[in-house]
Amino acid sequence: MARALVTGGTSGIGAAFVRALAARGDDVVVVARDTGRMEAIAQELQATFGVTIATLQADLTVAEDVTRVADWIEDPANVLDLVVNNAGIGLHAKLLDKDALPLQRQAFSLMCWAVLELSGAAGRAMKARGHGHIINVSSTSAWIFSGNYSAIKAWVLSMTQALSIELKGTGVTATALCPGWVHTEFHERAGITSDNLPGIVWVDQDVLVSEALADAEAGKAISIPTIKWKAAIAVARYGPAGLVRWFSHKLSSSRHKK
Repeated sequence: MARALVTGGTSGIGAAFVRALAARGDDVVVVARDTGRMEAIAQELQATFGVTIATLQADLTVAEDVTRVADWIEDPANVLDLVVNNAGIGLHAKLLDKDALPLQRQAFSLMCWAVLELSGAAGRAMKARGHGHIINVSSTSAWIFSGNYSAIKAWVLSMTQALSIELKGTGVTATALCPGWVHTEFHERAGITSDNLPGIVWVDQDVLVSEALADAEAGKAISIPTIKWKAAIAVARYGPAGLVRWFSHKLSSSRHKK
């Protein structure tokens, strides 16, 4: 029986990962801030699938909590086959907004530093055992220019590819998961709903998780679930730079009008 750890596992993509892993018979460690939500998920999935769901309370914007989770991951007594660094927040503040600097700092802590430290801990522990998979949740926003969120997710994409290279030949893989728009609480909190975007752009979170797990197990360094988003990112990567900048401007402008 395999065992996984998922950060931000009480909602959105993280919760979908936890449920999918439990459904296939894996034990899961859920890392999140809200102990009540973690306990509710643990009780439900243990009763439904007969697996063990452990919980680890941590605020991954706090350096001491990140190190505590990293130490737990690297403890030889805690064998993990998969680590999913999913915890994140929406970030649509303007780069010139001085009042948003505390939020920007929090975003760096959660989506850069925590991902770096936890990936390193997982990589070392898994390398010592000769097996394991690391999935770091980036975004299709990594290929556009929409504020600091795009910049952070581009960093996650780049760092994870570098980690994949370091781990080559060790039996351990690192995959940057780049979701498109997914129906989750994350987008609802950001004010992005099916009412203001066409239905074709949305991705079912269960499809997303299924393809991400398959890509990680296949050793792919980048996972872009669904053909439609693979095609969209191909345009962003290889199409005219002016088109990407135009789209980035349109997207940023629409968000800042809210």
